[in-house]
Amino acid sequence: MVTINSTLISGAGAIPSLAPLLTGRKNLLLVSDSNVIKLAATQQILALLAAEGRHVEIIDTVPPEPSQHDVAKIMATAPASAFDLIVGIGGGSVLDVTKLLSVLHHPQSPGLDALLDGVKPVARIASLLIPATAGTGSEATPNAILAIPEQDTKIGIISPVLLPDYVALLPELTTSMPAHIASSTGIDALCHLIECFTATIANPVSDNVALTGLRKLLHNIETAVNEPQNLVARLEMLWASYYGGAAITHAGTHLVHALSYPLGGKYHLPHGVANAILLAPCMKVVRPHAVAKFAQVWDLVPGADTSLNDEEKSHALVQFFADLVKRLNLPDNLESLGVPRADIPSLADAALNVKRLMNNAPCAVNHGDVQAIYQTLFKY
Repeated sequence: MVTINSTLISGAGAIPSLAPLLTGRKNLLLVSDSNVIKLAATQQILALLAAEGRHVEIIDTVPPEPSQHDVAKIMATAPASAFDLIVGIGGGSVLDVTKLLSVLHHPQSPGLDALLDGVKPVARIASLLIPATAGTGSEATPNAILAIPEQDTKIGIISPVLLPDYVALLPELTTSMPAHIASSTGIDALCHLIECFTATIANPVSDNVALTGLRKLLHNIETAVNEPQNLVARLEMLWASYYGGAAITHAGTHLVHALSYPLGGKYHLPHGVANAILLAPCMKVVRPHAVAKFAQVWDLVPGADTSLNDEEKSHALVQFFADLVKRLNLPDNLESLGVPRADIPSLADAALNVKRLMNNAPCAVNHGDVQAIYQTLFKY
């Protein structure tokens, strides 16, 4: 089992608490994207990084859903400095790229192509990850996910070496997220938690982490979306996301993510949007194989009728997921997002090929089963 040893800083107004982490650092790399770099909170962090004569290089060109070609391009244009700390501020794409750069900039790095071929990294430069969305939990996982356009899917580079030295959960960074981003990233965290809780490799550690995260998420996701300046709800969602990442580290996702990967890899659908569309249909398939666990989660839903029996609770939870996605105004079908129905067989091929995740599912699914799930995502 992977151990998470990251030092954690969290809370509203906690940016100055990052200062002790910078002691003795001279040459820093800040990784972000073109939107997050402009945020007032990011600029405050940048000023802190650059204080006391520290030199800070900035890469703010990380795209959404990055591919291996994007990372190669960043490496080709990045300065060849010997950094002693790499800081990532952004969503999951930025944090995943930051983790890869912390390895690739180390003199013992095996190189990007080797990592993609399964060679495991042995060392990295010190890293600090600061999520600007509450969803991926990348700051708590040993994973870096890249799109592979040639295969119309994504792959994960996975190693405990990728886990960061430091994590900061700062709600001020998330208040400017548009509602649709807060919704889709929040549903991504929900998928992490419920999938890990029901995975074949779930265990007491991942179960406790997942249940803690689920309680926080279910009680705060709608408030965080509807009240963007509510720092309490936003911080609780950051923690829910972190627990989702920790659940992945101790267990693993399955059906939703396996079917989501081809949608992101081929059609570049935002990861949280693809997961949101798939959440209820996939959980409907999982439900008969996880009735007791679904009942436990139903009891965490605010205002839930806890007098129901476990079977009734499991059905109610699937319906709750479907209703939640609608209340958050997220898409509920693929047709509206430009995915042709004729591609269902090839999508099923690609999803079933994500064996790392499919093997975690509590139910066996075949090609016809996966096609049937995709089929429900078209209105007519």
